[in-house]
Amino acid sequence: KCGRRMLKIAIIAVMAVFLALPLKNSKPEFGTIIIICGCILILGCAVTKIGGIIDVVAGVKRYMGDEAVYLGILMKIIAITYIAEFGASICRDSGYSAIGNQVEFFGKIMILSVSMPIITTLLETISSIMRK
Repeated sequence: KCGRRMLKIAIIAVMAVFLALPLKNSKPEFGTIIIICGCILILGCAVTKIGGIIDVVAGVKRYMGDEAVYLGILMKIIAITYIAEFGASICRDSGYSAIGNQVEFFGKIMILSVSMPIITTLLETISSIMRK
């Protein structure tokens, strides 16, 4: 089942590239639109799998009790990473690497911001060990 799904994704990607290649020199903006549409289709296929992942994470959270907050933070970090990578790649492929770099930079700042509770807890734990 996973193999078939991956094959579909690969076919979408290759079709988008083959459709965009002839337009690369004459009408690059249309080629970019085709590639972005291909990316959105692939993203849509990936989003359909997220429901199952969320169910598993919810089950793990029930077992973790009070520590589940850290799992939530980890999931946010993963989501920020994928979204920033996706956005930055689209910008770069469209020829706007400067804005793509800024998307990645903002993603890194967001990850740092979201991870502050983990960093604070880690520093508090180290501090309490050092005092003993």
